[in-house]
Amino acid sequence: MGERAFDEQSAGLPAEAASLFILSFRHRDELLEAAGRGGWRAIAARRAGDVERRFIASGAGLLIVDGRGAFDEAIGAIRALADAAEANAAALVALLSRNDVPRLGEVYAAGATHYLASPFGESELLQALRFAARHTQRLGGGAISRPALRQAEAMSWSFDAGGLTLSPSLRARFGLSERPLTPARGYRLLGRPDRRAARAARGRLKAGYGSTAFSHLLPDGTRVAHHLMMTGGEASGMIEPLDREAPLPLHRDPLTGLPDGAAARRWLSSQLATHAPLGVLLVGLSRLPIANSMYGRAGGDALIQAAGRRIEAAARERDSKAWVARLAGTEFLVGLPKTDAGQVSQAAERIVAAVERRVALADGAKLGADVGGVVAGDEDAGALLRRASAALAEARETPGSAIRLLETGASRAAERSQQLAAEIQRAMDNGEIDVLFQPQVRIAEGRIVGVEALARWNHPQLGELGAQALFGAAERADLSGPLSDLVQRCALEAAAAWPAELADLRLSVNVTAADLAQRGFVDAMLARIDSSGFARERVTAEVTEEGLIEDLGVAAAALAELRRAGCRVAVDDFGTGYSSLAYLKALPLDYLKLDRRLSQDIAGSPRDRVVVRGVIDMARALGLGVIAEGVETEEQLALLAAEGCTLYQGFLCSEPVGVAELVALVASK
Repeated sequence: MGERAFDEQSAGLPAEAASLFILSFRHRDELLEAAGRGGWRAIAARRAGDVERRFIASGAGLLIVDGRGAFDEAIGAIRALADAAEANAAALVALLSRNDVPRLGEVYAAGATHYLASPFGESELLQALRFAARHTQRLGGGAISRPALRQAEAMSWSFDAGGLTLSPSLRARFGLSERPLTPARGYRLLGRPDRRAARAARGRLKAGYGSTAFSHLLPDGTRVAHHLMMTGGEASGMIEPLDREAPLPLHRDPLTGLPDGAAARRWLSSQLATHAPLGVLLVGLSRLPIANSMYGRAGGDALIQAAGRRIEAAARERDSKAWVARLAGTEFLVGLPKTDAGQVSQAAERIVAAVERRVALADGAKLGADVGGVVAGDEDAGALLRRASAALAEARETPGSAIRLLETGASRAAERSQQLAAEIQRAMDNGEIDVLFQPQVRIAEGRIVGVEALARWNHPQLGELGAQALFGAAERADLSGPLSDLVQRCALEAAAAWPAELADLRLSVNVTAADLAQRGFVDAMLARIDSSGFARERVTAEVTEEGLIEDLGVAAAALAELRRAGCRVAVDDFGTGYSSLAYLKALPLDYLKLDRRLSQDIAGSPRDRVVVRGVIDMARALGLGVIAEGVETEEQLALLAAEGCTLYQGFLCSEPVGVAELVALVASK
């Protein structure tokens, strides 16, 4: 590769594509130098071990696997990297020796997206990367570019005449302001033993090396590789954490690079076998549907990646041995070895705060997090995860709090869940299931115009239990369908017996995704309505938004049939599942109900209001009414009204009540 006349400006590289990961078994330093001269910010490896994690952590939008003189090793590496490259919208360029060209079919089958065969010069290599960069830009571009967001959140810095500028992530790691630093101050961020290595690396840059690296410790004890680059007279650096996880065989999630669900269960089993104290957090992301609607699937993936990095950093801020995995979808697991309940609580608070920080490059996009936490008792990994899941479910249902910690002992959630599942059939047979009604208020008039029927279990020992516990028990007992039928029937029969003061109110009943998937559901529901004597035209079917994804076509057909029969349809809890505009456009709806978290966000910062305004504008553009759930303050109500919301329900008007209390409320409005 003797030609060198090439620079980043002439290449026209998009900034987010200018990050490169190189795996070369024979020519690492040569490729690293050439990439640096072409304007690429490159991280290079010589061995394939842990290469998948290193690539994902690098934030690179493009990677090279150099198989010249090492074809078999390269094929193995391409196979290992292919899923991660696809999940991260990256291009994978294979470099081959000329005599390996007949085996291009193997390279393609392994997962490479581009190739270049020797002999080639430096200019040809850089032009090939330029073409590959266009590929990754098309896959990962948009309102939020995944490579750009990863770079913005990476621990990186740059140095020019204005001083040393640190990325937001690196500033947060050292607790610094946005003000640029002097080089002397930058050196003092390192421990004394590491400053000599840093000065030696800087000397190599001054001597003409395009890039170099050294290793050191961060203040929390994490060992990192510090990659330095010189491009166009400007020095920059990127810090790559080195893997300190337990030496277990890992299966990694290709989107985030974190261990996956199978690896998490093996890790939990290994920790429980030691009988040492262990804390576990389940973190569930919220507000992701809004991001998907605003930025598309690629943007949503980018935010999941950003959240994963933040969860990992927050978990390891006080404990370098904390273990983080992505279980599935929007759920992450955090393992905290040798930890007590107080430390589990503190870790949960740090994680929620980290996830909810605004995301760079995303016009103020903001995710939320709910966290369920437990301390391990005498149980296996499955039981521990079930308790953590119960804690997360309670966190999602608890107004005003995103964190729920469940203690071990006789009253722990798993045992209670098993007890309730065993008792649910008896409760249904003995009339322990009842409904209460939460008013829905027309904002312009301040008048109650409808109610939502909410199930309650009047348990003889535990007292009143809400819908979350009730339907959770039914699901474990495989009685979700019969329970849903019972609750709908109870609500309709109670509404049919309302006194004259409630004769104008609409009734909203909850319909599950399982209901919609049942053959004959619409006929059965209409028969229940008619037999109760309540008018079809006064009934609204509220379907939980996250339940529509699996059987969208079946759901759309069932809901259309309900509307033709005179009922109205609402999509409930918008903002908590995996929705996109496609779902809202495909389904025959009358109302969109804002999840309580979104309704409460309206009183946050101006950017919070922009997000909520976007959802309301989107609903109105689709001809949908908007009902805000969980409204608790006059400020929230005023701001929602100003943005065009027409109806609300929440504690500001009333908690769920019985018929007598409902009559009094209607009379007082």
